[in-house]
Amino acid sequence: MDAIVTSLHVYPVKACRGLDLVGARLDAAGFEHDRRWLVVTPEGRFVTQREAPALARVGTAVADGRLELTFPDGARVPVAPGDAAQRLDVVVWDDRCAGLDCGDAPAARLGGLLGRPVRLVEFDTRVPRLQRSERVGPLTVPVRYPDAYPILLIGEESLEDLNARLPQPLPMDRFRPNVVVRGLGAYGEDRVVELRAEGVRLRPVKACTRCKVTMTDQATGDVDAAEPLRTLRTYRWDRELRGVTFGQNVVIAEGAGATLRVGQRLEVVLRD
Repeated sequence: MDAIVTSLHVYPVKACRGLDLVGARLDAAGFEHDRRWLVVTPEGRFVTQREAPALARVGTAVADGRLELTFPDGARVPVAPGDAAQRLDVVVWDDRCAGLDCGDAPAARLGGLLGRPVRLVEFDTRVPRLQRSERVGPLTVPVRYPDAYPILLIGEESLEDLNARLPQPLPMDRFRPNVVVRGLGAYGEDRVVELRAEGVRLRPVKACTRCKVTMTDQATGDVDAAEPLRTLRTYRWDRELRGVTFGQNVVIAEGAGATLRVGQRLEVVLRD
């Protein structure tokens, strides 16, 4: 069985607007530049759209490894590389990792948008963060600033099925995937053991439990009062995970340095 890659997305700053790519290069921690930067409180606690939906309105661009932010008023703010002399202890859920402060200019603009003091940090590669879940088995899975796993996979047919149940259809960006494919059938990603291409093996390891970020319009930052979580709860509740699931968290079993491309065909290995 094969699936076709229909879109690829990276999110340079966790919780800010993502980039739609024709080709995305894999590195050991996921797609290159994905969740490389993070908005944090002055104390280093991560800030996301869960409590700051206005972050959806902040655009991102990366050129030659340098980040630029675009704000709702059209202002473009180049971001200096993180300062190794200004390392912050960073907390993402229960993980303690590190970040390099990116200076006052982006912090001031982000703080003005959110109405609270924040800092922008770049992932400090000198302090590895590893996903140590039993679900990854013997694999070494480095990550930067995702919630837990490096890649999120969703099938187009899954969204089509969900949209047929919703009062109003939603775009795929509500779910902030990295890889979108076609050919698995609705929720077929739940049965995938591995996706393979030349030199690449991507392995789903855990269904993705969904939060209120899915209720946030990624263009405006407006938050819906109920959907899609209300509908997902009626048929996608996972007792073991104690949440509604949509999409699969994926680790890289092989492929650092390879590039995935829209239109690429992936061999699919399914559970019996």
